[in-house]
Amino acid sequence: MPSCYHFAELIHRQAEKYGDRPAIRWRDEAAGRWYPVSWMDFAARVRLVSQALIVRGAGVGENIGIYSQNMPHCFYVDYGAYGVRAVSVPMYATCSAAQIEYIVRDAEIRLLFVGEQLQYDRAFQVQRAAGDLLKQLILFDPAIVRHPDDCTSVRFDDFLQEGNHPAAEAEALSRRSQATPDDAAAIVYTSGTSGHSKGVVLTHANFLEAMRIHDIRLPMIHDRDVSMCFLPFTHVFEKAWVSYCFHKGVQVAVNQDPKQIQQRLPEVRPTVMCNVPRFWEKVYAGVHEKINGMPRPLRNLCLRAIRTGRRYQLEYRRTGGRPPFGLSISFHFYDKTIFTLLKRVLGLDRGRLFPVAGAPLADSIAEFLLSVHFPIRYGYGLSETCATVCFFPEKNYRIGSIGTLMPDLQVKIDPASQEILVKGKTVMQGYYRNPEATAEVFTADGFFRTGDAGRLEGDTLFFLERIKDLFKTSNGKYIAPQAIELSLSGNKYVEQCAVIADSCKFVSALIVPAFPALEAWAKERKVTYRDRDGLIAHPAVQQLFQAQIEESQQYFASYEKIKRFTLLAKPFSMDTNELTDTLKLRRRVIAERYAAEIAAMYANT
Repeated sequence: MPSCYHFAELIHRQAEKYGDRPAIRWRDEAAGRWYPVSWMDFAARVRLVSQALIVRGAGVGENIGIYSQNMPHCFYVDYGAYGVRAVSVPMYATCSAAQIEYIVRDAEIRLLFVGEQLQYDRAFQVQRAAGDLLKQLILFDPAIVRHPDDCTSVRFDDFLQEGNHPAAEAEALSRRSQATPDDAAAIVYTSGTSGHSKGVVLTHANFLEAMRIHDIRLPMIHDRDVSMCFLPFTHVFEKAWVSYCFHKGVQVAVNQDPKQIQQRLPEVRPTVMCNVPRFWEKVYAGVHEKINGMPRPLRNLCLRAIRTGRRYQLEYRRTGGRPPFGLSISFHFYDKTIFTLLKRVLGLDRGRLFPVAGAPLADSIAEFLLSVHFPIRYGYGLSETCATVCFFPEKNYRIGSIGTLMPDLQVKIDPASQEILVKGKTVMQGYYRNPEATAEVFTADGFFRTGDAGRLEGDTLFFLERIKDLFKTSNGKYIAPQAIELSLSGNKYVEQCAVIADSCKFVSALIVPAFPALEAWAKERKVTYRDRDGLIAHPAVQQLFQAQIEESQQYFASYEKIKRFTLLAKPFSMDTNELTDTLKLRRRVIAERYAAEIAAMYANT
């Protein structure tokens, strides 16, 4: 088991070990090629960032901002900041200028690294508004066109050259030698489903403990693995996962444009990759759509293969049981043919482990993925716990749970509220400059209040609902909206769903259709319409969605079922502040923005 090197020296130690082996791969979109960055080159850039930060006057504990989409530069700055005992403050590439200004002022950021043109334009706007604080922008993309009034920003390559300074080199070495686990490593700002986001302060000790306990739970990860960095590196799940990959010597391929992931996966063919349930929901819906469109004999063969996989994986392999000989032969045949072909089309045929977290995953989707031999490990964590609290073990996992607890982490359930409480060395010390909020989320005996309801059976944890999302109808019934929304998550006709019920007589929903699938359905049935507004208003479409909703909620109690719904032509988005940067619904914003549509669903009732 490898040592958990302090992040100030991790990359340099790995460079000594791996030398010219690739540490990172990045794609030049203009050339259409992937290029490697060796461990030696990675360490050299980290060293130059550290020294250039010293030249720029960065002090111990200073907060360094990174406002960018996924780029190798983000990792150079992260580990360069760690090397001088500075603190990394990542920001989502989709953040608005107002959100960036809030973080810049809250964290008192003087130096801000920016990715591409969009981030530069917004950051420059912030700099003009907060010029007394934000002194300089450092630009990653050389193609950025600077504003005519910009006389302070500097290109990243020029910034690196400033690091070639003997005095700065000596100071960087000195600071690196003085780095301690108690140093703050990062401030991760929560996406904030309501109100201002809070800065979660994670120390190096938090990350080092995360590395240690993942070594215990994931002994199969090795330095021949390749990971695709797909989620925003700002997301604590991706940030912690990439840190673990560097810790294990795993090569990291950086996907810069999330919209291109389907094209990039077959090019990289990762063996490991963390992701959120939404990615797998789309896989599930896409596979079933293809199966349903096959000729009957081929469709029956695929369904038989899935049933065989389910029996083999869930009834035997999951529990450590020995499958019957005939079942084993059938499964391995389907695994080498149908399942491998499916995974090869997606670029996931070399997959060995795919952690999944960040939102609830429907049991039906988890069962399907495991049945066709996608090696998912569904789990649960938060920014405040440095990601992982629990995840599926390799065997004896329980469908419906969110996995077994990580080693040396204490979890208990508040008997009054059913809230999940967590205590351990991966839990944050508190929120940045916000003692009131910090005090609110810790119990008297030091447990962190997750805000999530759950139940614990032995060391297996079950998620029930976000406590603050629980709705109470006017009839006094409590509704868990995520569970209802989750029932529609694998439906090929549903892109997004927001359940409405708080202080209402019954449950209703705002639904955004998956328009490519819906338009294909309409074409096949010769449904005529002028535009998307006309399509969703068509009686045949209304009947289709009524049937889909009824089928999805057959196991819900009557008071939990969606009684009325409204189809929307435009999706909820981050641009309109209806979604957080981690794609969670901002329910209050949605309720206010669609107040008229919601009122119409309750008219005359």
